[in-house]
Amino acid sequence: MQLLFNNLKGDRLIWAIAALLAIFSFLPVYSAASNLAYISGDGNTFNYFVKHFVHLFLGFAIIYGVHKVPYRYFRGLSMVMIPVVLVLLAATMFQPETTESLTNAKRWIKVPIVGFTFQPSTLASVVLMVYVARYLSKIKDKTVTFKETILPLWFPVFLVLVLILPANFSTTAIIFTMVIALAFLGGYPVKYLLLILLSGVAAFALFILVAKAFPDVMPNRIDTWASRIENFANGEDTEADYQIEKAKIAIASGYIKGVGPGKSTQKNFLPQSSSDFIFAIIIEEYGLIGGLFLMTLYLLLLFRIVIASHKADTIFGKLLVIGVGIPIVFQALINMAVAVELFPVTGQTLPLISSGGTSIWITCLAIGIILSVSARRQEIKEQEEREDNPLEILSETI
Repeated sequence: MQLLFNNLKGDRLIWAIAALLAIFSFLPVYSAASNLAYISGDGNTFNYFVKHFVHLFLGFAIIYGVHKVPYRYFRGLSMVMIPVVLVLLAATMFQPETTESLTNAKRWIKVPIVGFTFQPSTLASVVLMVYVARYLSKIKDKTVTFKETILPLWFPVFLVLVLILPANFSTTAIIFTMVIALAFLGGYPVKYLLLILLSGVAAFALFILVAKAFPDVMPNRIDTWASRIENFANGEDTEADYQIEKAKIAIASGYIKGVGPGKSTQKNFLPQSSSDFIFAIIIEEYGLIGGLFLMTLYLLLLFRIVIASHKADTIFGKLLVIGVGIPIVFQALINMAVAVELFPVTGQTLPLISSGGTSIWITCLAIGIILSVSARRQEIKEQEEREDNPLEILSETI
């Protein structure tokens, strides 16, 4: 065990935060899984506990493996992976309809032989952020025109977003927002960013018009988005607000200390109690104290991400940490905001807390990349310390 800890490189506090989030997730997921066990008919919640444990175990294996890879290799890997994610997204989008989907949203693709499902859009978000960080670092401190950036930068972004949008508007909006934010921080000209924003709004409006003109192509998706926004804006309780109303009841029942681990009642009524609305169950069982503790962990993670970015030894490293790290915290805040009705229902999970293999693994992939950048800074520091100590260099030579 000591040997394992000695091999953990990078920001130790990020390691600790990720571990605390993972450990904290077990009881809420196990508690909320009782509803899933009841619906499935087997009544065995322990199976869901084991499944969540396996997901987290594989996730931390991903962190460990990725953080050992020198982060400069991600620059080239992003070029290779962009075509791969485009193929995966296209295969997901154009797969035949199945009766297994509860939302009619083609978000998942079933992996042959293995049999588990995978959500390519989550992988695409990380790959795209790495790709954008690579390009921005290449043009840093250079004078560029909008025309010369269209094909190498914005065309891949456009393709990824177009393939995600029909099935998942919230993920598309988050990725687009994060790309714009990263481009701004990377020094991309603001006047060009405004043009991209206007183009994005125009493209989305065109998409709505086409979807309305050909409703058979994407049945119910536009209506679903519109109804969610309308229900959020009107402030009236309707049947469509069932999930959010149950979430608010759960939050109101928690008070300061909560009703206790495993004692939630609203988990029996919330369809997404172990994923999208797990924050409401956490507050019901652990109260305001539990909710603030969780929020503090995410904000501390944000702080360490900024520190890791600041200490990175290259422009690419700085942008890479921001590009893959900020979306984790941003997604967490959106999930919490939805639970307390500060934001329309989006379907975004709570990173490292909600059940679900794809979200956990891709979050762990992003954390591994951050730790890889942080580990490089640590290696440079150790090398500088050795150079300042001639006796240590002599002993290593001998």
